[in-house]
Amino acid sequence: MKQTAFCRTELVAVLLNIRKDTPCVLTLENGQALPSGPLTMGGRSLQKELCGWVEQQTGVVLGHTEQLYTFADTQVADKSRLVRISYMALISSNADQTIAERPIYDYFPWEDRRYPEAHALLQHIVVLLKNWAGKSAAKQQRCARLFGLPPHSWNDELALDRYEILWEAGLVHEAKHCEGQIQLGLPMQADYRRVLATALSRVRAKIRYTSVVFDLLPETFTLLQLQQAMEALAGCWMHKQNFRRLVLQQKLVEETGAFDVPQQGRPAKLYRFRPEAGQHCYLAGAKLPLTPLL
Repeated sequence: MKQTAFCRTELVAVLLNIRKDTPCVLTLENGQALPSGPLTMGGRSLQKELCGWVEQQTGVVLGHTEQLYTFADTQVADKSRLVRISYMALISSNADQTIAERPIYDYFPWEDRRYPEAHALLQHIVVLLKNWAGKSAAKQQRCARLFGLPPHSWNDELALDRYEILWEAGLVHEAKHCEGQIQLGLPMQADYRRVLATALSRVRAKIRYTSVVFDLLPETFTLLQLQQAMEALAGCWMHKQNFRRLVLQQKLVEETGAFDVPQQGRPAKLYRFRPEAGQHCYLAGAKLPLTPLL
């Protein structure tokens, strides 16, 4: 008779925030883990139990959460099966700044296409992946699609797929078959970085056609702050005039009558989000073209 493996279930939280122009994630254990805890039999719901673990570990009281994905892995030590149910929550930039946050791009530096350093890193990654793919046409095509090589374009929503192919190629620390000293990005324990990549892909997809970006902003904000939040999450620059035109034409925001007075430069109008206009939101059309990798 075949023995049934012992199964444990863990709830994992990805808490995202934006500090200035940098998307951040709340972490534990010096950036190596995400808030998590075991699912108990007495819990009334998964979300409530998750919120309890997060508040206990971080002091953060969560509002809206959404389920990301369920991950399953076999633990070699005791042959048990660990199931991780992951959730994502967005925290306003008004949140306590003393909580332990890390920039998301510390873990995925190749995903931030705003700066030349990422372009150089991506070129290096492409060379490594081509060596891994060898003569396999399927692997070559997959690399081209995921990293925007001709005839494909870069798709920012494929952050999880890019991380997974780097894992398969042994180019990230979490891969047991990691080749030599190659380490791309800050590693995490277990498969937490995979969970984080899932959240990055999800939030990038949601900012295209939903008003989720406003959940990460304070109650009042400038149009520049809104644009910078979108650029931070998408990892690429946007055309200033086109972006503002999209926002104003859709009547997503309204003027407050107040101004943000910076230490230098001209005061900027402060706006607030109009929830009634958020049902039909489209902000992805203002992205500037990216420099081809090859």
